Amino acid sequence: MAASELYTKFARVWIPDPEEVWKSAELLKDYKPGDKVLLLHLEEGKDLEYCLDPKTKELPHLRNPDILVGENDLTALSYLHEPAVLHNLRVRFIDSKLIYTYCGIVLVAINPYEQLPIYGEDIINAYSGQNMGDMDPHIFAVAEEAYKQMARDERNQSIIVSGESGAGKTVSAKYAMRYFATVSGSASEANVEEKVLASNPIMESIGNAKTTRNDNSSRFGKYIEIGFDKRYRIIGANMRTYLLEKSRVVFQAEEERNYHIFYQLCASAKLPEFKMLRLGNADSFHYTKQGGSPMIEGVDDAKEMAHTRQACTLLGISESYQMGIFRILAGILHLGNVGFASRDSDSCTIPPKHEPLIIFCDLMGVDYEEMCHWLCHRKLATATETYIKPISKLQATNARDALAKHIYAKLFNWIVDHVNQALHSAIKQHSFIGVLDIYGFETFEINSFEQFCINYANEKLQQQFNMHVFKLEQEEYMKEEIPWTLIDFYDNQPCINLIESKLGILDLLDEECKMPKGTDDTWAQKLYNTHLNKCALFEKPRMSNKAFIIKHFADKVEYQCEGFLEKNKDTVFEEQIKVLKSSKFKMLPELFQDDEKAISPTSATSSGRTPLTRVPVKPTKGRPGQMAKEHKKTVGHQFRNSLHLLMETLNATTPHYVRCIKPNDFKFPFTFDEKRAVQQLRACGVLETIRISAAGFPSRWTYQEFFSRYRVLMKQKDVLGDRKQTCKNVLEKLILDKDKYQFGKTKIFFRAGQVAYLEKLRADKLRAACIRIQKTIRGWLLRKKYLCMKRAAITVQRYVRGYQARCYAKFLRRTKAATTIQKYWRMYVVRRRYKIQRAATIVLQSYLRGYLARNRYRKILREHKAVIIQKRIRGWLARTHYKRTMQAIIYLQCCFRRMMAKRELKKLKIEARSVERYKKLHIGMENKIMQLQRKVDEQFQKELNQNSEELNVDFNASAEEIAKLRKDLEQTRSEKKSIEERADKYKQETEQLVSNLKEENTSLKQEKETLNHLIVEQAKEMTETMERKLVEETKQLELDLNDERLRYQNLLNEFSRLEERYDDLKEEMTLMLNVPKPGHKRTDSTHSSNESEYTFSSEFAETEDFAPRTEEPSEKKVPLDMSLFLKLQKRVTELEQEKQIMQDELDRKEEQVFRSKAKEEERPPIRGAELEYESLKRQELESENKKLKNELNELRKALSEKSAPEVTAPGAPAYRVLMEQLTSVSEELDVRKEEVLILRSQLVSQKEAIQPKEEVKDDKNTMTDCTVLLEDVQKMKDKGEIAQAYIGLKETNRLLESQLQSQKRSHENETEALRGEIQSLKEENNRQQQLLAQNLQLPPEARIEASLQHEITRLTNENLDLMEQLEKQDKTVRKLKKQLKVFAKKIGELEGIKVISQRDRGLHIIDEPIRPVNIPRKEKDFQGMLEYKREDEQKLVKNLILELKPRGVAVNLIPGLPAYILFMCVRHADYLNDDQKVRSLLTSTINSIKKVLKKRGDDFETVSFWLSNTCRFLHCLKQYSGEEGFMKHNTSRQNEHCLTNFDLAEYRQVLSDLAIQIYQQLVRVLENILQPMIVSGMLEHETIQGVSGVKPTGLRKRTSSIADEGTYTLDSILRQLNSFHSVMCQHGMDPELIKQVVKQMFYIVGAITLNNLLLRKDMCSWSKGMQIRYNVSQLEEWLRDKNLMNSGAKETLEPLIQAAQLLQVKKKTDDDAEAICSMCNALTTAQIVKVLNLYTPVNEFEERVSVSFIRTIQMRLRDRKDSPQLLMDAKHIFPVTFPFNPSSLALETIQIPASLGLGFIARV
Repeated sequence: MAASELYTKFARVWIPDPEEVWKSAELLKDYKPGDKVLLLHLEEGKDLEYCLDPKTKELPHLRNPDILVGENDLTALSYLHEPAVLHNLRVRFIDSKLIYTYCGIVLVAINPYEQLPIYGEDIINAYSGQNMGDMDPHIFAVAEEAYKQMARDERNQSIIVSGESGAGKTVSAKYAMRYFATVSGSASEANVEEKVLASNPIMESIGNAKTTRNDNSSRFGKYIEIGFDKRYRIIGANMRTYLLEKSRVVFQAEEERNYHIFYQLCASAKLPEFKMLRLGNADSFHYTKQGGSPMIEGVDDAKEMAHTRQACTLLGISESYQMGIFRILAGILHLGNVGFASRDSDSCTIPPKHEPLIIFCDLMGVDYEEMCHWLCHRKLATATETYIKPISKLQATNARDALAKHIYAKLFNWIVDHVNQALHSAIKQHSFIGVLDIYGFETFEINSFEQFCINYANEKLQQQFNMHVFKLEQEEYMKEEIPWTLIDFYDNQPCINLIESKLGILDLLDEECKMPKGTDDTWAQKLYNTHLNKCALFEKPRMSNKAFIIKHFADKVEYQCEGFLEKNKDTVFEEQIKVLKSSKFKMLPELFQDDEKAISPTSATSSGRTPLTRVPVKPTKGRPGQMAKEHKKTVGHQFRNSLHLLMETLNATTPHYVRCIKPNDFKFPFTFDEKRAVQQLRACGVLETIRISAAGFPSRWTYQEFFSRYRVLMKQKDVLGDRKQTCKNVLEKLILDKDKYQFGKTKIFFRAGQVAYLEKLRADKLRAACIRIQKTIRGWLLRKKYLCMKRAAITVQRYVRGYQARCYAKFLRRTKAATTIQKYWRMYVVRRRYKIQRAATIVLQSYLRGYLARNRYRKILREHKAVIIQKRIRGWLARTHYKRTMQAIIYLQCCFRRMMAKRELKKLKIEARSVERYKKLHIGMENKIMQLQRKVDEQFQKELNQNSEELNVDFNASAEEIAKLRKDLEQTRSEKKSIEERADKYKQETEQLVSNLKEENTSLKQEKETLNHLIVEQAKEMTETMERKLVEETKQLELDLNDERLRYQNLLNEFSRLEERYDDLKEEMTLMLNVPKPGHKRTDSTHSSNESEYTFSSEFAETEDFAPRTEEPSEKKVPLDMSLFLKLQKRVTELEQEKQIMQDELDRKEEQVFRSKAKEEERPPIRGAELEYESLKRQELESENKKLKNELNELRKALSEKSAPEVTAPGAPAYRVLMEQLTSVSEELDVRKEEVLILRSQLVSQKEAIQPKEEVKDDKNTMTDCTVLLEDVQKMKDKGEIAQAYIGLKETNRLLESQLQSQKRSHENETEALRGEIQSLKEENNRQQQLLAQNLQLPPEARIEASLQHEITRLTNENLDLMEQLEKQDKTVRKLKKQLKVFAKKIGELEGIKVISQRDRGLHIIDEPIRPVNIPRKEKDFQGMLEYKREDEQKLVKNLILELKPRGVAVNLIPGLPAYILFMCVRHADYLNDDQKVRSLLTSTINSIKKVLKKRGDDFETVSFWLSNTCRFLHCLKQYSGEEGFMKHNTSRQNEHCLTNFDLAEYRQVLSDLAIQIYQQLVRVLENILQPMIVSGMLEHETIQGVSGVKPTGLRKRTSSIADEGTYTLDSILRQLNSFHSVMCQHGMDPELIKQVVKQMFYIVGAITLNNLLLRKDMCSWSKGMQIRYNVSQLEEWLRDKNLMNSGAKETLEPLIQAAQLLQVKKKTDDDAEAICSMCNALTTAQIVKVLNLYTPVNEFEERVSVSFIRTIQMRLRDRKDSPQLLMDAKHIFPVTFPFNPSSLALETIQIPASLGLGFIARV
């Protein structure tokens, strides 16, 4: 098909644009040949007439379909041209935030100017082992490809990183080296990979500087060779440097800095060790202040200095050398401040005692006067004599700067040499990977010698790149057997010849430098004369005679000739160098030694090539006198030689290319400047790669991919059984021009644009099919609609007519009904009216009749009441009249009687008044009366006077008192009144208060009820809250417990890894040492170095059971953990203390012996025996003391001979001595305990036996008793019991005394404890009172919460105390049980002796013959124990563990049989109370299991079998331990089989740790088995055929990266899972443990699948989401079939399920964003955004996710607190637990099959 046929209406094209470089437009009409103008519609809405070039008539570039935009590989685009490449990079960088893109063999890396989370160790692990085309582009993919090709092809590799300054070259090279260091590891203990990475800070500090384009620009090129051994582990590295920019030392442009190290020194000037350097601020030095920008934002130079020094230390540069480097650097800074004063035009001078020069000379250790002289003078030598000539100020300044540059260059090379020396390895290098970090093509406004050398190097690299690309294309075509036609590509050999050939630019430059009067101008004229108009690549600027132009492969560059000669000569005065060589500072002359001496041993590569770190490069054969010539080699000549060597190295390796692109000049994150990007793409060779690819057959499809994609273009009859022939037949029909495609062996090759044409045909076919489907569907829908409407109309008519008929019938019914209703209504109304009237009449009658009756009744009642009233009134009137009459009569009687009395009285008075009567009556009485009258009057007068006086006094007093009383009365009245008022007021107030209180009381009652209700509710809420908190805390505690378990199990994993590494190292050392040294013996590999940590008790047994292990050579020792060494030191201290106690006891006994010598003489027989026993005891103690002293001396000697880490190594003398000490002490303690118990029991019995004898001895009257006593004593003496009895009594007294003292001390301790308890109770009471007071001050809600919290705390503390007490009591009970068993055993042995002694006492020691008794033999039942001899232990372990085949045991025998057999053997050893046998058996079992797993650790069946048996052994130890918690599930018979003598809790912990290690090994085994299947089965394989389809572009994978592997499907994974499950079930693994294994397997499947999904853009599509969900449903179905849904395995797949749902849901509106945020709660924000960015439509009918939608998602998720990590940790292992699972199997029923070869074991 002609290309012009593709320019149809709506076709999109690219047109040039001055601003955007390329702009997209759409054709408004079809193009016809001959048209000169194209009508275009721009994206911004404008129409444009695009005029074609009348000469070339080239049409604009066609735009790729949107479905192809954003591809990982630029060569996979259908249209390969500059705008397509630019647009693809822009879309990936801006929209998808992807900085890496493939362009064939080149990785294009765009600097994001932002830290991205894509370089973690999880990403490294994800790319490790993957093919390059399978994963998204990444620097790690390139590094993995190089590493894989090095291992597969055994060919050295190179990674060439190039680009502009600021494009990210150094960072890319750093990440590549980090990848190698992480993936390969180190072959030695020197951590070479850390040193390789540590070299970066050093080289960056001395070789990087801030420029206007980059804050950390590398101002030199470097090539790092990372060496590997035969196992492809890093063993060392070597660095070569190129063209250091020395001019930066003395000059910096504006906004630039000098090298970082100078500013780091100035920032650290205040450190004490830097005081001698006399540094200051960077602005105080000429060499650091010229740029005017001493600070870099976000960079702390002081911290960077610390990092640099740390890196130097790590690389082995000592502190003295570091200070020497800093002295030289400080001297350079001070040298820059040296000033010159002009004396005349040709001479200058330095001011006297110039401080900067003084400091420089002091730091450099040179003579001030000599240096001052040669800075202002120079020596000129002729053939006959030598002249000393002064120089001008300008020349002196230049000479000073040249000296500074020279010193810095020498120091730079010296540091590089020492870095290489630190990275050098003594191991032979097998292969290497080189990382070249070199400057890219540069062009500035003013280009000088540095830019010329840089561009020259890039010309050489571009030539090598073009040849390599051409070679790969040729190899691909030859492999597919496609006719090869030469492709015209740019060959830059003419440009290289222009520069480096004879009479080339460099040759003419060197020649001009040799001329005495050569200048830049004369050199420029020679260039013009030689190359102008003769070479097409050389031009002369029109307006300049001091510049020239070279047409490089990237662009034309104009170079200014000024400074070329000076920079090429790099002139330094020899006299100044001699002054420096004579320095007293030892390090300075080293910098200026001859090159041969200065080269470090490590700077030569393993292949013997001359290193490039030291320049100039000398020939191999030196001659006397050649030194001067070599010294005059120019910089250009040196650089050309180095470049040739570099190209030789690169040509001898397989290159990999990384092109770094700088997106903008302003360092804005994710900002893309099209102009700058295009400029760099042209310069770095990316577009050249595109052009070479486009010139051939860039699009390549396999036959299967082509058939799957373009099946829609085929008819049924075209489809044949042979896919290849089918594709050929179809292509011949679709593309008539056979030159547009070629058929290879496995692929179809297409010219550029043909895939787009096929895609257009496919889209047209699909569009036509869609139109046909739409037409059919729409017709069907309309017909369906019409029929539906017709049926609806008929239905409506039917219903309407029926409705009308029903309405008419209803009308008739209503009419009839209305008539009937009227009839009945009228009747009803009349009847109702009649009833109302009748009812009203009856009511009126009733009311009227009632009214009349009531009136009549009231009248009768009134009359009755009137009669009664009359009766009462009349009675009252009669009584009133009677009373009045009686009163009148009585009154009259009184009046009459009074009148008569008055008359009588009057009559009597008249008689009394008559004188005569008086006289008659009182004759002679007058005088007496007078006298008496007088006396009476006197007396009366006297009394009257007296009384009057008294009355006057009393009156006065009474008057006063009355006045006072009146006053008081008035006051009282007023007070009373006020009191009454107050009382009234108080009463009112009280009443008011009472009322208020009543109201308040009422309200308080209501409030109380409300509060009670609230309290109840709050109590409920708080209870619920507390329950929720408790649940949350429980969950958190469970999470913390799981974290602790995980941490502990990770430590066990690390421990087992170190143990294996230790064993491997021992094996390697054994292999390396062919003949072992005499007197040394290799430790058995089954005994690990850390065995003592877990099986320390078993070490005691090994000293007797096995031969002592001697020390290994010191170079094979591995340092033990420091904690063990401290424990041993502590044990040594305890032994010394025990030794001191024993020494004191010995001294005390000796004093007692000396004091008792006199008493011993009185009773010689008895005391002699005691003395003999004491002497024996003393000798024994002395021997033990000497033994302890000797052992202590040996221990001290061993400790003093070796250093601390080596002393504690296994097999070392100190370690062995300590082990023997521990063994002997522990055995001695056990023996002493048993002796004490035996002694106590014997003393009791003997005391009872001796006491009657003493009584008999005191009775002197009975000779018979004495005789018997003497006979008894003689008998005891004969038996040697007298001394024992006496000593027993003596020891009994001491024992009783010690017991009394101990009881006293215990009583005092108990008293103190009770006092402390009382004090604690007081404190607790005070605290409770304080808490109560504080709680009363709190509000009710807080009070309740505080009380609950306090109660919870109290109960928790009490619970912990009770648990602690319970543990102590359990320990005490176990201890007492053991003691009781020992006592019972000893007492049983002594009972016979006691009975005999009592019988002897009773029968006067008369022996009687004992009648033999026949005891019936009872048949012994099997007790579930197995007996074996100690020498058969190794045979038992060998047959039962080492040589056992798991498959036969699992199929034919009961599950866990080896565990049951081992436990029954342990039971028998426990029954015998043989601790040595128990320890030996358990230790051998554990070590043998480790040995089996190490030997066959890759076999799943073996690991599963021993995991099951280890768990069963652990459960047996728990089930029969005798602890109540484990015994409640046992039968009574099983409880009888519990262990009786030993507590094996420590061994249970060891077995638990061993089970954890086996579980982790099991997980690693199944991970290794599953990992190759997961990606293929879960992602790549189409479980639902035809859903996913094929990517519309043939992904261009490198054939070298594609391995021939079988294709795995989901069925493969399910079959493997079934295999795992069946094996674990056959081995009798615990169901809970099987659930944990399944959960771990599903987590691995989900994590690996999700990680690959996040790193593969081609997998993020709607159809792939459907495939994943289907696959997950199949896995869930498998869980249901196995009854494992409650294992938690399904939850581990939740992130993968949500990622699949995310691929399928709608992604447009805000509602969609909200739904996604709520749905994807198991995914992190980074993962969600990554999936949305990677989402790629497979068909053009799908739409991409817009950038605005992704930003909406990010805004909604910004508050979510989750991990920033992108990938899941596929290596994560959930913490495993081993729930107790007792066995119902009775031990006595177990039968041992003969096939196990255990015939030497006997049942007990």
